[in-house]
Amino acid sequence: MSTGRNPSHLSPLMRAMSSLAGIGALLFMTAGTVQWLGAWVFLFEISIGGLVTESWLARHDPELLAERRSTRGQVGWDRILTTIISLLWLGWLPLMALDAARFRWSSVPGWLQCIGAIVLAASFFLVYLAYRENSYAAPGVKIQRQRGHTAITTGPYEYVRHPIYASGLLSYLGTPLLLGSWYGLAIVPVMAALLAFRTVMEERMLKAELDGYLEYSARVRYRLLPMVW
Repeated sequence: MSTGRNPSHLSPLMRAMSSLAGIGALLFMTAGTVQWLGAWVFLFEISIGGLVTESWLARHDPELLAERRSTRGQVGWDRILTTIISLLWLGWLPLMALDAARFRWSSVPGWLQCIGAIVLAASFFLVYLAYRENSYAAPGVKIQRQRGHTAITTGPYEYVRHPIYASGLLSYLGTPLLLGSWYGLAIVPVMAALLAFRTVMEERMLKAELDGYLEYSARVRYRLLPMVW
C-alpha cells in the first residue's frame, strides 16, 4: 500500500534540516548557551531564506534546483577553492560564538546587529533576483552546454556581472554584525578576497568559453560592487 510519500522529495528537506541542526549545534555548543538572540535570528533567516528559495525553484525552475544539488561538471580548481571557503566558513562560526557569546570579547550595539539582520535578509533577496533571471546559476563553476548555457544580461545582471557572489559579500558582512562579533567581522576581508579570486578565475573561463560573455563583460563594467569593482 502506498503511503503517498515520495522519498525523493523528502530527502532534500531532511538534508536541509540536518544542515540547519548542525549549524545550530555548532553555534550553541561553542557558545555554551542557547540564550543568544543573534544566533536564533541568524538560524531563522537562513532557514526561511533557504526554504523560500528552494520552494520557488521547485515550482518555477526545477532544472536549476536539480543543478544546484549536483557538483557534476565542476572544474577542478573550483572544487578546491569552494572546499577552502566552506572550511573557513565552518571555522568562522565557532569563532563568533566564542567571541560574542561564551567570552563576550565583543560588544556590538543592538542597532548595528539589527542592521546585520537586514543586510543578511537582503543577501537572500538578491539571490532570488539572480535565480529568477539565471537558470544556469549552478553552485560550482562550469559551462552547462547540455542546457544551452548563454550569458545572462537582465535583472541584477544589468548592474553587476556576478550578483550571487555580491549576495555572498552581503552575507559575509551581515552575519558577524547580526551575531555581534567584531572578531568575525575582522575575518570578512579574507573571505571576500577568496570570493574575488573565484570571480576572476571564473571570468577567465566564461570569456573564453561562454557565448556572448565577452561582449557582455565589456558592456557591464562591474563584477560585484557597482561603481567599485
